[in-house]
Amino acid sequence: MSIVNMMSTGTSGIAAEGQALSVAGDNIANVNTIGFKMQRAIFGDMLGRIGGTGVSSSGGSGVRCTSVQSLFTQGALSSTGVATDLAIEGDGFFCMKGVAGGVDGQYYSRAGQFRFDKDGYFTSPQGLQVQGYKATGTGRFDTNLVPLQLPQTSIPPVVTSKATIVGNLDSTAVTPAAFDPADPSTTSNFATTVTVFDSLGKGHPLNVYFRKAATPGDWEYNATSDGADITGGVAGTPSLLGSGTLHYNTSGALESQTTATAIVANFQNAKPGQAIDLNFGSPISAAAGQKAGTGLDGMSSFAVGSSINTQAQDGTSVGELQGVEVDSQGIMRGLYSNGQKLDIGSLALAKFPSNDGLSRLGNGVWAATEKSGEAAIGLPKTGGRGMLNAGSLEQSNVDLAQQFVDLIGHQRAFQANSKTITTADDMLQEIVNLKR
Repeated sequence: MSIVNMMSTGTSGIAAEGQALSVAGDNIANVNTIGFKMQRAIFGDMLGRIGGTGVSSSGGSGVRCTSVQSLFTQGALSSTGVATDLAIEGDGFFCMKGVAGGVDGQYYSRAGQFRFDKDGYFTSPQGLQVQGYKATGTGRFDTNLVPLQLPQTSIPPVVTSKATIVGNLDSTAVTPAAFDPADPSTTSNFATTVTVFDSLGKGHPLNVYFRKAATPGDWEYNATSDGADITGGVAGTPSLLGSGTLHYNTSGALESQTTATAIVANFQNAKPGQAIDLNFGSPISAAAGQKAGTGLDGMSSFAVGSSINTQAQDGTSVGELQGVEVDSQGIMRGLYSNGQKLDIGSLALAKFPSNDGLSRLGNGVWAATEKSGEAAIGLPKTGGRGMLNAGSLEQSNVDLAQQFVDLIGHQRAFQANSKTITTADDMLQEIVNLKR
Protein backbone atom coordinates (compact mmCIF):
# COMPACT_ATOMS: atom_id res chain seq x y z
CA MET A 1 0.00 0.00 0.00
CA SER A 2 1.36 3.40 -0.95
CA ILE A 3 1.65 6.29 1.48
CA VAL A 4 -1.07 8.16 -0.42
CA ASN A 5 -3.37 5.13 -0.17
CA MET A 6 -2.58 5.05 3.53
CA MET A 7 -3.99 8.56 3.88
CA SER A 8 -7.06 7.55 1.87
CA THR A 9 -7.57 4.55 4.12
CA GLY A 10 -7.42 6.74 7.22
CA THR A 11 -9.88 9.15 5.66
CA SER A 12 -12.36 6.32 5.00
CA GLY A 13 -12.07 5.29 8.64
CA ILE A 14 -12.74 8.81 9.83
CA ALA A 15 -15.80 9.06 7.57
CA ALA A 16 -17.17 5.68 8.71
CA GLU A 17 -16.57 6.32 12.39
CA GLY A 18 -18.06 9.79 12.04
CA GLN A 19 -21.24 8.25 10.65
CA ALA A 20 -21.27 5.68 13.47
CA LEU A 21 -20.93 8.49 16.00
CA SER A 22 -23.88 10.22 14.33
CA VAL A 23 -25.98 7.05 14.68
CA ALA A 24 -25.08 6.72 18.36
CA GLY A 25 -25.87 10.38 18.90
CA ASP A 26 -29.25 9.93 17.23
CA ASN A 27 -29.99 6.98 19.53
CA ILE A 28 -29.08 8.98 22.62
CA ALA A 29 -31.15 11.95 21.46
CA ASN A 30 -34.20 9.67 21.09
CA VAL A 31 -33.83 7.84 24.39
CA ASN A 32 -37.23 9.22 25.49
CA THR A 33 -38.98 9.09 22.11
CA ILE A 34 -42.04 6.84 22.32
CA GLY A 35 -41.80 3.77 20.08
CA PHE A 36 -38.30 4.69 18.86
CA LYS A 37 -36.14 1.81 17.60
CA MET A 38 -32.41 2.27 18.05
CA GLN A 39 -30.07 1.90 15.09
CA ARG A 40 -26.56 0.65 14.53
CA ALA A 41 -23.99 1.35 11.84
CA ILE A 42 -22.82 -1.67 9.86
CA PHE A 43 -19.26 -1.47 8.47
CA GLY A 44 -17.78 -3.20 5.46
CA ASP A 45 -14.16 -3.37 4.37
CA MET A 46 -13.09 -1.94 0.99
CA LEU A 47 -10.56 -3.66 -1.26
CA GLY A 48 -8.03 -2.33 -3.71
CA ARG A 49 -7.84 -3.30 -7.36
CA ILE A 50 -9.51 -6.64 -8.21
CA GLY A 51 -7.62 -8.95 -10.54
CA GLY A 52 -9.10 -11.01 -13.35
CA THR A 53 -9.65 -13.97 -11.04
CA GLY A 54 -11.79 -11.86 -8.71
CA VAL A 55 -9.03 -11.86 -6.08
CA SER A 56 -7.72 -8.56 -4.77
CA SER A 57 -4.29 -7.89 -6.23
CA SER A 58 -3.55 -5.23 -3.62
CA GLY A 59 -4.21 -4.60 0.07
CA GLY A 60 -7.39 -3.26 1.58
CA SER A 61 -8.49 0.29 0.87
CA GLY A 62 -10.21 1.10 4.14
CA VAL A 63 -13.76 0.89 5.46
CA ARG A 64 -17.16 2.30 4.77
CA CYS A 65 -20.54 2.35 6.51
CA THR A 66 -22.54 0.03 4.28
CA SER A 67 -25.91 0.56 6.01
CA VAL A 68 -27.70 1.68 9.14
CA GLN A 69 -29.91 -1.03 10.67
CA SER A 70 -32.90 -0.44 12.93
CA LEU A 71 -33.21 -2.91 15.80
CA PHE A 72 -36.86 -3.81 16.39
CA THR A 73 -36.46 -5.26 19.86
CA GLN A 74 -39.27 -4.74 22.38
CA GLY A 75 -39.20 -1.52 24.33
CA ALA A 76 -40.32 -1.32 27.95
CA LEU A 77 -44.00 -0.56 28.55
CA SER A 78 -44.81 2.46 30.69
CA SER A 79 -48.25 2.96 32.21
CA THR A 80 -49.84 6.35 31.56
CA GLY A 81 -53.45 5.84 32.61
CA VAL A 82 -54.64 7.51 29.41
CA ALA A 83 -57.22 5.25 27.73
CA THR A 84 -56.18 6.24 24.21
CA ASP A 85 -52.48 5.48 24.79
CA LEU A 86 -51.71 2.08 23.27
CA ALA A 87 -48.62 -0.10 23.32
CA ILE A 88 -47.90 -3.21 21.26
CA GLU A 89 -46.37 -6.09 23.18
CA GLY A 90 -44.85 -8.30 20.51
CA ASP A 91 -44.56 -7.98 16.74
CA GLY A 92 -46.63 -5.64 14.64
CA PHE A 93 -47.31 -2.00 13.75
CA PHE A 94 -50.32 0.27 14.00
CA CYS A 95 -51.87 0.95 10.59
CA MET A 96 -52.39 4.61 9.71
CA LYS A 97 -53.50 6.57 6.68
CA GLY A 98 -52.87 10.17 5.77
CA VAL A 99 -50.16 12.58 4.66
CA ALA A 100 -46.57 12.08 5.84
CA GLY A 101 -43.66 13.91 4.27
CA GLY A 102 -46.06 15.52 1.82
CA VAL A 103 -47.21 12.15 0.45
CA ASP A 104 -50.69 10.70 1.03
CA GLY A 105 -50.42 7.00 1.70
CA GLN A 106 -50.43 4.05 4.08
CA TYR A 107 -48.05 4.23 7.03
CA TYR A 108 -47.11 2.24 10.12
CA SER A 109 -45.94 3.03 13.63
CA ARG A 110 -45.09 1.61 17.05
CA ALA A 111 -45.81 4.92 18.79
CA GLY A 112 -49.29 4.72 20.31
CA GLN A 113 -49.84 8.29 21.51
CA PHE A 114 -53.27 8.55 19.91
CA ARG A 115 -56.16 10.92 20.38
CA PHE A 116 -59.55 11.77 18.87
CA ASP A 117 -59.78 14.79 16.58
CA LYS A 118 -62.72 17.20 16.24
CA ASP A 119 -64.49 14.83 13.84
CA GLY A 120 -64.11 11.84 16.16
CA TYR A 121 -61.34 10.14 14.18
CA PHE A 122 -58.68 8.23 16.11
CA THR A 123 -55.43 9.90 15.07
CA SER A 124 -51.71 10.17 15.73
CA PRO A 125 -50.21 13.49 16.96
CA GLN A 126 -49.33 14.22 13.30
CA GLY A 127 -52.96 13.76 12.21
CA LEU A 128 -52.62 10.31 10.60
CA GLN A 129 -55.85 8.33 11.00
CA VAL A 130 -55.54 5.02 12.82
CA GLN A 131 -57.20 2.18 10.92
CA GLY A 132 -59.13 -0.88 11.94
CA TYR A 133 -62.32 -2.84 11.33
CA LYS A 134 -65.68 -1.21 12.01
CA ALA A 135 -68.17 -2.98 14.29
CA THR A 136 -71.33 -4.20 12.58
CA GLY A 137 -73.51 -4.09 15.70
CA THR A 138 -73.97 -7.86 15.69
CA GLY A 139 -70.83 -8.75 17.63
CA ARG A 140 -68.78 -8.98 14.44
CA PHE A 141 -66.53 -6.63 12.48
CA ASP A 142 -66.29 -5.62 8.82
CA THR A 143 -63.39 -6.98 6.80
CA ASN A 144 -62.60 -3.65 5.14
CA LEU A 145 -59.81 -1.56 6.67
CA VAL A 146 -61.16 1.90 7.49
CA PRO A 147 -60.24 4.84 9.77
CA LEU A 148 -61.77 4.33 13.24
CA GLN A 149 -64.26 7.01 14.24
CA LEU A 150 -66.39 7.62 17.31
CA PRO A 151 -70.18 7.36 16.90
CA GLN A 152 -71.68 10.80 16.44
CA THR A 153 -75.10 10.03 17.94
CA SER A 154 -76.50 8.89 21.27
CA ILE A 155 -77.85 5.38 21.70
CA PRO A 156 -81.64 5.10 22.14
CA PRO A 157 -83.20 3.97 25.42
CA VAL A 158 -84.24 0.40 26.13
CA VAL A 159 -87.71 -0.11 27.61
CA THR A 160 -87.81 -2.08 30.84
CA SER A 161 -89.65 -5.34 30.33
CA LYS A 162 -88.27 -7.39 33.23
CA ALA A 163 -87.06 -6.73 36.75
CA THR A 164 -85.34 -9.30 38.96
CA ILE A 165 -85.37 -9.16 42.76
CA VAL A 166 -83.28 -11.44 44.97
CA GLY A 167 -83.56 -11.49 48.75
CA ASN A 168 -85.53 -12.92 51.67
CA LEU A 169 -88.97 -12.43 53.22
CA ASP A 170 -89.11 -13.03 56.98
CA SER A 171 -91.28 -16.11 57.57
CA THR A 172 -91.92 -15.03 61.18
CA ALA A 173 -93.49 -11.71 60.18
CA VAL A 174 -97.01 -10.85 61.41
CA THR A 175 -99.83 -10.47 58.88
CA PRO A 176 -100.93 -6.81 58.60
CA ALA A 177 -104.23 -5.39 57.37
CA ALA A 178 -105.24 -5.78 53.73
CA PHE A 179 -102.95 -3.85 51.40
CA ASP A 180 -104.02 -0.27 50.80
CA PRO A 181 -102.14 1.67 48.04
CA ALA A 182 -102.97 4.88 49.85
CA ASP A 183 -101.31 3.59 53.05
CA PRO A 184 -98.65 1.10 51.89
CA SER A 185 -96.32 1.50 54.88
CA THR A 186 -98.74 0.08 57.48
CA THR A 187 -100.40 -2.46 55.18
CA SER A 188 -97.21 -4.24 54.10
CA ASN A 189 -94.28 -5.89 55.85
CA PHE A 190 -91.43 -5.00 53.52
CA ALA A 191 -90.78 -2.92 50.39
CA THR A 192 -88.16 -2.20 47.76
CA THR A 193 -87.89 0.20 44.81
CA VAL A 194 -86.67 -0.58 41.31
CA THR A 195 -86.10 2.19 38.75
CA VAL A 196 -87.66 1.25 35.41
CA PHE A 197 -87.41 3.09 32.08
CA ASP A 198 -90.15 4.01 29.64
CA SER A 199 -89.97 4.32 25.84
CA LEU A 200 -88.50 7.82 26.12
CA GLY A 201 -85.72 6.67 28.43
CA LYS A 202 -87.14 8.37 31.51
CA GLY A 203 -86.66 6.53 34.77
CA HIS A 204 -89.61 5.86 37.11
CA PRO A 205 -89.51 4.40 40.63
CA LEU A 206 -91.47 1.14 40.75
CA ASN A 207 -92.32 0.39 44.36
CA VAL A 208 -92.85 -3.27 45.23
CA TYR A 209 -94.59 -3.95 48.57
CA PHE A 210 -94.58 -7.40 50.18
CA ARG A 211 -97.35 -8.42 52.60
CA LYS A 212 -97.50 -11.68 54.49
CA ALA A 213 -100.86 -13.32 53.73
CA ALA A 214 -103.09 -15.15 56.20
CA THR A 215 -102.45 -18.45 54.37
CA PRO A 216 -99.24 -20.04 55.75
CA GLY A 217 -96.31 -19.71 53.37
CA ASP A 218 -98.00 -17.10 51.15
CA TRP A 219 -96.77 -13.58 50.47
CA GLU A 220 -98.58 -10.98 48.40
CA TYR A 221 -96.73 -8.44 46.29
CA ASN A 222 -98.11 -5.18 44.96
CA ALA A 223 -96.39 -2.86 42.49
CA THR A 224 -97.17 0.86 42.55
CA SER A 225 -95.88 4.06 41.04
CA ASP A 226 -96.53 7.68 41.91
CA GLY A 227 -99.64 9.02 40.18
CA ALA A 228 -97.62 11.92 38.77
CA ASP A 229 -95.81 9.44 36.48
CA ILE A 230 -98.97 7.64 35.31
CA THR A 231 -101.39 8.87 32.67
CA GLY A 232 -104.60 9.77 34.49
CA GLY A 233 -102.92 9.48 37.88
CA VAL A 234 -102.90 11.98 40.72
CA ALA A 235 -99.58 13.38 41.93
CA GLY A 236 -98.77 12.17 45.45
CA THR A 237 -101.23 9.29 45.21
CA PRO A 238 -99.76 5.83 44.44
CA SER A 239 -101.23 4.07 41.41
CA LEU A 240 -101.49 0.27 41.70
CA LEU A 241 -99.98 -1.29 38.56
CA GLY A 242 -100.19 -5.01 39.35
CA SER A 243 -100.14 -7.66 42.04
CA GLY A 244 -99.67 -11.37 42.71
CA THR A 245 -98.85 -14.02 45.28
CA LEU A 246 -95.65 -15.94 46.10
CA HIS A 247 -96.17 -19.44 47.53
CA TYR A 248 -93.39 -20.87 49.73
CA ASN A 249 -92.96 -24.44 50.99
CA THR A 250 -91.97 -25.41 54.52
CA SER A 251 -88.28 -25.22 53.54
CA GLY A 252 -88.53 -21.53 52.65
CA ALA A 253 -88.19 -22.16 48.90
CA LEU A 254 -90.44 -20.51 46.32
CA GLU A 255 -92.96 -23.18 45.38
CA SER A 256 -94.94 -21.20 42.80
CA GLN A 257 -95.95 -17.70 41.74
CA THR A 258 -99.48 -16.56 40.92
CA THR A 259 -100.21 -13.32 39.06
CA ALA A 260 -103.41 -11.62 40.12
CA THR A 261 -102.97 -8.59 37.88
CA ALA A 262 -100.16 -8.29 35.35
CA ILE A 263 -98.01 -5.21 35.81
CA VAL A 264 -98.80 -2.76 33.02
CA ALA A 265 -97.76 0.89 33.15
CA ASN A 266 -99.00 3.86 31.13
CA PHE A 267 -96.25 6.36 31.86
CA GLN A 268 -96.83 10.01 31.02
CA ASN A 269 -96.05 10.92 27.35
CA ALA A 270 -94.48 7.48 26.74
CA LYS A 271 -95.71 4.49 24.79
CA PRO A 272 -98.72 3.10 26.69
CA GLY A 273 -99.23 -0.47 27.84
CA GLN A 274 -95.68 -1.12 29.06
CA ALA A 275 -95.69 -4.64 30.53
CA ILE A 276 -93.14 -5.33 33.29
CA ASP A 277 -92.45 -8.87 34.43
CA LEU A 278 -91.27 -9.20 38.04
CA ASN A 279 -88.92 -12.14 38.43
CA PHE A 280 -88.61 -13.48 41.97
CA GLY A 281 -86.63 -16.59 41.02
CA SER A 282 -87.29 -20.02 39.52
CA PRO A 283 -90.22 -21.69 41.38
CA ILE A 284 -90.15 -25.41 42.03
CA SER A 285 -93.53 -25.70 40.30
CA ALA A 286 -93.06 -23.45 37.30
CA ALA A 287 -95.96 -22.09 35.30
CA ALA A 288 -96.41 -22.96 31.63
CA GLY A 289 -93.54 -21.66 29.57
CA GLN A 290 -91.32 -21.17 32.61
CA LYS A 291 -88.31 -23.18 33.72
CA ALA A 292 -88.60 -25.01 37.02
CA GLY A 293 -85.85 -24.49 39.56
CA THR A 294 -84.88 -24.89 43.19
CA GLY A 295 -86.95 -21.97 44.39
CA LEU A 296 -83.88 -20.61 46.15
CA ASP A 297 -82.31 -18.45 43.44
CA GLY A 298 -84.58 -15.43 43.99
CA MET A 299 -86.78 -14.41 46.90
CA SER A 300 -86.68 -17.00 49.69
CA SER A 301 -88.68 -17.06 52.94
CA PHE A 302 -86.57 -18.01 55.92
CA ALA A 303 -86.90 -17.07 59.57
CA VAL A 304 -84.53 -14.14 59.32
CA GLY A 305 -85.14 -10.46 58.68
CA SER A 306 -86.49 -9.39 55.30
CA SER A 307 -83.79 -8.03 53.02
CA ILE A 308 -82.82 -7.42 49.40
CA ASN A 309 -79.52 -8.89 48.19
CA THR A 310 -79.59 -7.78 44.57
CA GLN A 311 -82.01 -6.35 42.08
CA ALA A 312 -81.74 -5.52 38.39
CA GLN A 313 -83.82 -4.56 35.38
CA ASP A 314 -83.20 -4.74 31.64
CA GLY A 315 -83.99 -1.15 30.62
CA THR A 316 -81.70 1.82 30.08
CA SER A 317 -81.96 5.56 29.64
CA VAL A 318 -80.59 7.43 26.62
CA GLY A 319 -76.83 6.82 26.38
CA GLU A 320 -74.33 9.64 25.84
CA LEU A 321 -70.78 8.67 24.92
CA GLN A 322 -68.46 9.42 27.85
CA GLY A 323 -65.27 7.57 27.01
CA VAL A 324 -63.66 4.58 25.35
CA GLU A 325 -61.72 1.49 26.34
CA VAL A 326 -59.51 -0.85 24.31
CA ASP A 327 -58.82 -4.45 25.29
CA SER A 328 -55.78 -6.63 24.55
CA GLN A 329 -57.37 -7.89 21.30
CA GLY A 330 -57.72 -4.34 20.01
CA ILE A 331 -61.50 -4.07 20.40
CA MET A 332 -62.49 -0.45 21.04
CA ARG A 333 -65.70 0.03 23.01
CA GLY A 334 -67.68 3.16 23.73
CA LEU A 335 -68.60 3.80 27.37
CA TYR A 336 -72.03 5.40 27.67
CA SER A 337 -73.72 7.35 30.44
CA ASN A 338 -76.40 4.67 30.85
CA GLY A 339 -73.81 2.00 31.66
CA GLN A 340 -73.83 0.43 28.21
CA LYS A 341 -70.64 -0.67 26.45
CA LEU A 342 -70.87 -0.89 22.68
CA ASP A 343 -68.22 -2.03 20.20
CA ILE A 344 -66.91 0.75 17.95
CA GLY A 345 -64.34 -1.26 16.03
CA SER A 346 -61.18 -3.29 16.31
CA LEU A 347 -57.71 -1.90 15.70
CA ALA A 348 -55.60 -3.60 13.04
CA LEU A 349 -51.92 -4.49 13.26
CA ALA A 350 -49.56 -4.96 10.32
CA LYS A 351 -46.83 -7.58 10.24
CA PHE A 352 -43.99 -7.58 7.70
CA PRO A 353 -41.74 -10.33 6.32
CA SER A 354 -38.78 -8.04 7.06
CA ASN A 355 -39.02 -5.17 9.52
CA ASP A 356 -35.46 -4.23 8.55
CA GLY A 357 -36.70 -3.29 5.10
CA LEU A 358 -39.07 -0.58 6.33
CA SER A 359 -38.29 3.01 5.46
CA ARG A 360 -37.99 5.40 8.40
CA LEU A 361 -39.85 8.67 7.79
CA GLY A 362 -39.50 10.38 11.17
CA ASN A 363 -42.05 11.09 13.90
CA GLY A 364 -42.17 7.37 14.62
CA VAL A 365 -43.64 6.67 11.17
CA TRP A 366 -42.51 3.92 8.81
CA ALA A 367 -43.39 3.08 5.22
CA ALA A 368 -43.36 -0.27 3.47
CA THR A 369 -40.78 -0.86 0.74
CA GLU A 370 -39.89 -3.59 -1.68
CA LYS A 371 -37.33 -4.82 0.85
CA SER A 372 -39.85 -5.04 3.71
CA GLY A 373 -42.42 -6.96 1.72
CA GLU A 374 -46.18 -6.48 1.76
CA ALA A 375 -47.95 -5.83 5.06
CA ALA A 376 -50.02 -8.71 6.43
CA ILE A 377 -52.84 -6.90 8.24
CA GLY A 378 -55.04 -8.54 10.84
CA LEU A 379 -56.28 -8.46 14.41
CA PRO A 380 -53.98 -8.30 17.44
CA LYS A 381 -53.05 -11.66 18.99
CA THR A 382 -53.55 -13.44 15.66
CA GLY A 383 -51.02 -14.66 13.11
CA GLY A 384 -48.02 -13.89 15.30
CA ARG A 385 -49.09 -10.29 15.92
CA GLY A 386 -48.63 -8.86 19.38
CA MET A 387 -51.24 -7.90 21.94
CA LEU A 388 -52.30 -4.38 22.89
CA ASN A 389 -51.86 -2.72 26.26
CA ALA A 390 -54.26 0.17 26.76
CA GLY A 391 -53.20 3.01 29.01
CA SER A 392 -49.53 2.27 28.28
CA LEU A 393 -46.84 3.39 25.84
CA GLU A 394 -43.82 1.55 24.46
CA GLN A 395 -40.66 3.37 25.45
CA SER A 396 -37.58 3.72 23.28
CA ASN A 397 -35.49 0.52 23.20
CA VAL A 398 -32.23 2.51 23.43
CA ASP A 399 -29.80 1.12 26.00
CA LEU A 400 -28.18 4.34 27.18
CA ALA A 401 -25.23 2.65 28.90
CA GLN A 402 -24.42 0.65 25.76
CA GLN A 403 -24.61 3.80 23.64
CA PHE A 404 -22.03 5.53 25.86
CA VAL A 405 -19.74 2.54 25.52
CA ASP A 406 -20.21 2.63 21.74
CA LEU A 407 -19.44 6.35 21.72
CA ILE A 408 -16.13 5.75 23.45
CA GLY A 409 -15.28 2.93 21.05
CA HIS A 410 -16.08 4.95 17.94
CA GLN A 411 -14.29 8.00 19.34
CA ARG A 412 -11.11 5.98 19.90
CA ALA A 413 -11.38 4.52 16.41
CA PHE A 414 -11.86 8.02 15.00
CA GLN A 415 -8.70 9.18 16.79
CA ALA A 416 -6.77 6.12 15.61
CA ASN A 417 -7.73 6.76 11.99
CA SER A 418 -6.69 10.39 12.30
CA LYS A 419 -3.33 9.11 13.57
CA THR A 420 -3.00 7.06 10.39
CA ILE A 421 -3.31 10.26 8.35
CA THR A 422 -0.81 12.20 10.47
CA THR A 423 1.65 9.30 10.26
CA ALA A 424 1.32 9.20 6.47
CA ASP A 425 1.79 12.96 6.41
CA ASP A 426 5.01 12.64 8.44
CA MET A 427 6.30 9.99 6.05
CA LEU A 428 5.54 12.18 3.04
CA GLN A 429 7.31 15.05 4.74
CA GLU A 430 10.41 12.87 5.15
CA ILE A 431 10.34 12.09 1.42
CA VAL A 432 10.08 15.79 0.62
CA ASN A 433 13.03 16.50 2.88
CA LEU A 434 15.26 13.98 1.03
CA LYS A 435 16.18 16.64 -1.54
CA ARG A 436 17.61 18.92 1.07
